[in-house]
Amino acid sequence: MLAALVPDARVPGAQAAGEPLARIVDAAVRPVMAENEVPGIAVAVTVGGRQSFFNYGVAAKDSGGKVTEDTLFEIGSVSKTFTATLAATAQLQGTLSLSDSASKYLPELAGSSFDRISVLELGTYTAGGLPLQFPDDVTDPDRMIAYYRNWRPAYAPGTKRLYSNPSIGLFGYLAARSMHKPFDELMEQQIFPTLGLNRTYIRVPQDQMGGYAWGISKAGKPVRVTPGVLDAEAYGVKTTAADMIRFVEANIDGAKLDDTLRRAIAATHAGYYRIGDMTQGLGWEMVDWPTDLDRLLAANSAEMSQKPNPATRLEPPLPPRDEVLINKTGSTNGFGAYVAFVPARGIGVVILANRNYPIAARVQAAYRILAALDGEAG
Repeated sequence: MLAALVPDARVPGAQAAGEPLARIVDAAVRPVMAENEVPGIAVAVTVGGRQSFFNYGVAAKDSGGKVTEDTLFEIGSVSKTFTATLAATAQLQGTLSLSDSASKYLPELAGSSFDRISVLELGTYTAGGLPLQFPDDVTDPDRMIAYYRNWRPAYAPGTKRLYSNPSIGLFGYLAARSMHKPFDELMEQQIFPTLGLNRTYIRVPQDQMGGYAWGISKAGKPVRVTPGVLDAEAYGVKTTAADMIRFVEANIDGAKLDDTLRRAIAATHAGYYRIGDMTQGLGWEMVDWPTDLDRLLAANSAEMSQKPNPATRLEPPLPPRDEVLINKTGSTNGFGAYVAFVPARGIGVVILANRNYPIAARVQAAYRILAALDGEAG
């Protein structure tokens, strides 16, 4: 079935409406664009290591330049999967231990609540109730340190999951400190190049700005992400559909990667906490596959992302498994992204858009594509 759906390794969707995979993607994506007034979407699909690209609309509403698989999009919190890869690399290299207290790697926090909060708890949003965003007055590193020093957990660490940029942002910050280099430098000079990602950035170079899409704000105005404290670690990556599907393929099968990087990626797929039907990895989130759409939507719901949920620690951690759907959503004010893949089936999809449209619509579109490819979803 998969071979029949993917007759060619590179399929520009707008010009291949007669191909089976193109029809599936078109049916999933075009209604989402129309219903949510999304200017442009880039979709990449991998099936057994064969890539197909489907590009829709424009990269900038005013200029009218068409989206391609090389258009740069903000991926928001999908960036956390790269942060997790860096942290797992640090652990393999022996500079970081997930079981250590956070304050071990940032002595300025000694004597604070972070003496009793582990690096792992930061990376899995189980530190005790760190909020979704920093308060508005946290605008520089000194104020960041002061904020963490004065913060007190609302829950016992490890008991509840509350999705948080300051939590995983600090996780990435500590990983970089353990490696004695700035986070941005480690990502752009080590992680991205080793993965073969040639157009993935924290800070987009000036000579690449022409390929950087403009997002659309809620008010319909052109917008790009505003720099903030720990933005690079939590939501700062800009990338293309072509690079992102390459990252997905590295997550599906890392056999061709450098051994340390292959093991680091596998470590991000380990299950550390169970929250309802969702298993929390490092950066990535997982549900058993096959699954039905309702369960996948619940795992990506506002209830899951905006409220504290009881978390059950998995001891020992659940080893990486193939029979799961591994996924992550991401948003900035003007962009929306979703990435999902099933290692056991060798299938994955990347959906990048220059509008922050509802997460449920992204999940539904991706599920429709993956279920059609697999033929076994519930």
